[in-house]
Amino acid sequence: MPETSPSPPHPVLTGYYRTEGDRVAFVRSIFDRTARYYDRINAIFSLGTGGWYRRRILRRAGLVAGQSLLDVATGTGLVAREAARITGAGNVVGLDMSPGMLAACRQRLPIGLVLADAQHLPVPDAGVDMLSMGYALRHVDDLAATFAEYRRVIRPGGALLILEIGRAHSPMAQSLMRFYLGQIVPFLSGVAASRDSRTLMHYYWETIEECVSPDRILTRLREAGFTNVRKETNFGVFHAYMAQCPLDAALP
Repeated sequence: MPETSPSPPHPVLTGYYRTEGDRVAFVRSIFDRTARYYDRINAIFSLGTGGWYRRRILRRAGLVAGQSLLDVATGTGLVAREAARITGAGNVVGLDMSPGMLAACRQRLPIGLVLADAQHLPVPDAGVDMLSMGYALRHVDDLAATFAEYRRVIRPGGALLILEIGRAHSPMAQSLMRFYLGQIVPFLSGVAASRDSRTLMHYYWETIEECVSPDRILTRLREAGFTNVRKETNFGVFHAYMAQCPLDAALP
């Protein structure tokens, strides 16, 4: 039987918030305060995986012209922008719990935008052809609850795509990654953007180091009722989790 206990993506990070219940308020606040700098930070952080990578993975996950797509935790619209190039801006809706991020996205993209969080999607059952989430799974409260909600809103036969970054496999590569993402990127973000941007990147790195394993994420997706669950890894650390909502889509 699937587990019913809460399944956070990582332990409480007490350097940033005190309890699990404080996580959402901290995440919303830090993204609100860094929204206007986020694209600048991302250029430092992304290690060359820009729009071309997002666009390629969206296509590999099954997105084609004319399909509806909900981009959860859309931020400034980095994934939504590439989705709009494939399916048309009128078919893409971005959702985020940060008003600051939505305001920044609104200045960049002509797509529908919704203020909400990943576990409470204001979308009808089987309401979208595809759901995407870019580098934000580490910021949700509960993997099981989040995936159950994703399963609810994707139509039978529809697709799920979650982009994430994880730990490197070798100790040497992980040490290099820790130095770059844990020290260099926060420092450069503080110089190029703001003190809050430095804090965000320190937090970002800690969530990467403390996140549950890819196998755990794949298991949770299967427990939520998704089929054809798989993971594609690029450059050793960039993971694309892909899955489908079964055609006989009675909710579990």
